[in-house]
This record gives sequence, C-alpha cells and structure tokens, in this order.
Amino acid sequence: MPTAFSHPAVALALRLGAGARAVPVRLVALAAACSVLPDVDAIGYWLGLPYGHYLGHRGLTHSPFFALLLAGVVSRSAARFRASRRSVFVVVALATASHGLLDAATSGGLGIALLSPFSNERFFLPWRPIAVSPISVIGFFQSRSLWVLASELVWVWLPMIAVGAVAGLLRREWVLAAGRRRAPQEPSERQTEPESVRRRNYEEHR
Repeated sequence: MPTAFSHPAVALALRLGAGARAVPVRLVALAAACSVLPDVDAIGYWLGLPYGHYLGHRGLTHSPFFALLLAGVVSRSAARFRASRRSVFVVVALATASHGLLDAATSGGLGIALLSPFSNERFFLPWRPIAVSPISVIGFFQSRSLWVLASELVWVWLPMIAVGAVAGLLRREWVLAAGRRRAPQEPSERQTEPESVRRRNYEEHR
C-alpha cells in the first residue's frame, strides 16, 4: 500500500482541479482523512483476523461500495465543511475510493477486494509501479522507507499535482468562456442613434 503520507495527494488534487469555492479547506481536510481511513482494517490484521477475510486488510473498506457509503453518511453534515452536499459527497467518494485503486497499483501484498461486499475476489491493476509499504510503522522505518517515499513522489504526488493543475486550468478557461458568452453585446453605432436621426437618414436615402 502507499503510505498515509501519500493518499491525501488525491484530496489536494481535487482542490486544485475544482477550486477553493467547491472544495474549501475544511473539505480538503475531511477528504484527506477519508483517503487514509480504509487502512483502519489493519486493526483486524493485528487482532488475528485473516488477511483474506472480508474485513481483513484490503477488504471491504478498500471497495468503492464503502467509499459511496461513507460519502453518503458524511454528506449529511455538509454545512460543517462549508460546501454543498453534492460537493462533499463527490469529493469524499473520490478520495476514499482512490485508496483502493492506489493500493491496487502497488508491487506487493494481496490484491484489493474492489467488488466487496458482493465478492471477496482480490484485484491488482495491470501496471503496478508503486513500491509497497510495510503494514507496521516500525517495519516501515526499519526497511526501505526512503525508496518507498521516492516511489510515491514519482507515481502518486507528481501525477496528482499535474492532473489537478491541468483540471484547474481547464476549469478556469471554461468559466472565462462562459462569461464571455453571457456578456451583453456592445450595441452597434446605428442602434445608438436617436430615433429622429435614423428617420432623417431613412428619408434621405429613399
């Protein structure tokens, strides 16, 4: 799995892409927390729950089903995060679901139960460039921690920042284009002429 340092990169990318109005700071903080939340299933691992169990590591909490369920619950308190209910639902769902997808791109461990709770089959993505991180904190700092963080910088942080920045630029261009379309047209010189002048010109050119 990527470390808890890198899963929140998705929340920051959503802020860059959607803008501060749609994703205020409080919602960014919520999304960052939700992006890490699926690893709460590691508690079961330390309590002796089998890795491949529905509630084991990379099980139910790593599925899109869990992401949608969590987003539905949290969005009921949207006012606390100074965002619309729709924004909270979409941002939390994407941030939480991204955890399982990023884990599916790592180089080790069991696959991800992306279809849970309907199936406990585990999946990996065809391309898995992200170095897997040990489950335990002690194991992380005793092993190749710098290599793991460097891998996440290249394969998580940089792509997320790039995607967010490009989405933000496209959003701003779309807003500017929409504003130009709605702007009132400058009246033509003929339209600004007084009625008496237009009538006299008409009479002269009959």
